[in-house]
Amino acid sequence: MVAETLVEDVKKVVERWKDKEGNLIMVLHDVQDRYGYVPREAALEVSRQLDAPLARIYEVLTFYNYFKVQAPGKFNISVCLGTACYLKGATTLIEEIREILHVEEGHSTKDGLFHLQIVRCLGCCGLAPVITVDGKVYSAVKRSDVVNIIAEYSNK
Repeated sequence: MVAETLVEDVKKVVERWKDKEGNLIMVLHDVQDRYGYVPREAALEVSRQLDAPLARIYEVLTFYNYFKVQAPGKFNISVCLGTACYLKGATTLIEEIREILHVEEGHSTKDGLFHLQIVRCLGCCGLAPVITVDGKVYSAVKRSDVVNIIAEYSNK
């Protein structure tokens, strides 16, 4: 049963971090690493096992951009909006991705294939503007390149 597996997964994570100060963030990181996001059922279980209010769990989940509370798409598209990428047109890349995939930042497409996220810096300033798809870096991306990049993953 999935629920039993989730309870056991969370229990292992909590055991690992229970005696550490500031353990909530580390527990949530581990849960997200396991599932790709923090499912509501997992948040409830973390709350129960750490004896922490559910509101506190969601306070942390919604404060930090890193955490996801919805299942991400199969392919994660990250668009850099650091200074160099912004100045070289990253906002037009976001517009193009939105138009092609009908998705907003922080959300996944209806078919669950793509998830769009905006990041502040990918550390590739000399290659700006940059997007990544599941960690693969695409550099000096032009608006016209976006459709081909998306098609590459749509066909997988």
